[in-house]
Order: sequence, then C-alpha cells, then structure tokens
Amino acid sequence: MSTTLNYYNQNAARFCQNTISVEFTATQRRFLSYLSSAAHILDFGCGSGRDTKAFLDQGYQVEAIDGSEELCKLASRYTGIQVRHMLFQELSAVSEYDGIWACSSILHLTRDELPDVMRKMVTALKPGGIIYTSFKYGTFSGERSGRYFTDMTEEVFADFMSRMERLQIEEEWVTSDARPGREEEKWLNLILRKI
Repeated sequence: MSTTLNYYNQNAARFCQNTISVEFTATQRRFLSYLSSAAHILDFGCGSGRDTKAFLDQGYQVEAIDGSEELCKLASRYTGIQVRHMLFQELSAVSEYDGIWACSSILHLTRDELPDVMRKMVTALKPGGIIYTSFKYGTFSGERSGRYFTDMTEEVFADFMSRMERLQIEEEWVTSDARPGREEEKWLNLILRKI
C-alpha cells in the first residue's frame, strides 16, 4: 500500500489537476437518488475532493478522508472542509453514514485487504445505507505504473460478494473512463446496500 501512497503524495498536484474537473454528475446523481436530502455521506478516499465539493454544494453533510497527506491538504483547500488523513483500514465508525462514496479508491487494496475494509464500511453505514464504488474492469491484481490495483469484472465481484454478509448489489454497470483520452479504459461501477 505504501507504494501507492507514495505515488499520490509525489503526484498530488498533477493528479488533482487531471481529475478535479472530470464530468461525473451522472454517477453522482445515481448514488444520490438512493439518499435523502439530509443524508450524511463519507467520501472514502476523496482524492482531489471533486465529489465531496459536489455533494457539499448540494447541501449534503459530508465527511472526507484520504490516505495521502498531500491529497488531504489539496482537497481541504478545494472543498473548504477539513479532509481527514486516514487509511481505509482505520475506519471505525458504527452506523454513522447514510452513504459511502468510494469512487476509484478501494481498488488500491489487495484482494486480501478488501473484505475486511468492506466489512468496516458496512459497519459504518446506517441500516439500509448505500455504498458506491468502482474498479477498473478486468481480472488483474498487482502494481501498475507505481500504484497497486485490484480489478474487477461482474463475475469476480459476484464471487467476492458471496463472502460478504449484510450487503447486496443494487446496481452494477460498466462505463468508459471519464477522463479525456482514456475512453478505452473500462470501469465496473457498483451500488451496494446494507441489509
């Protein structure tokens, strides 16, 4: 994991520049359609703070965390809220959030780390709470250009879900990368509900 965090600490400004203005409204709306207007949202691995700011601007109560200290500084400045420096494994909230937004974030966990963190996310949700998450589309696990990735297909994720309790898939869909010039990269998007 430290290689990935080093990557983000060293490339924070460039990463923010490349992601902060990416058009992501359709996916945000899809997630928000499951939540009330008074929902309490955790942006779990907020990166540039793009989505945190979008949710705040719409009046939601939002908390944001990231494992990269440099990204936390930049995202705090951009969103106007204090982004907490925290690793995914350190999540200890209980029944606190209506929604957890984990947009291309927990894909940096290994296949072994993912179930434990997903259980922590489920525990942090209120009953009936919603998770949005996304993974690069495929079956690869390992390091790719300085960061660790766990990719998912529908089949691989279904296998993962068979070992998860109190969680069901509400929606899954595949999209092209929203960043210009990266359209050939595919993503698996998921909306999950705590049951």
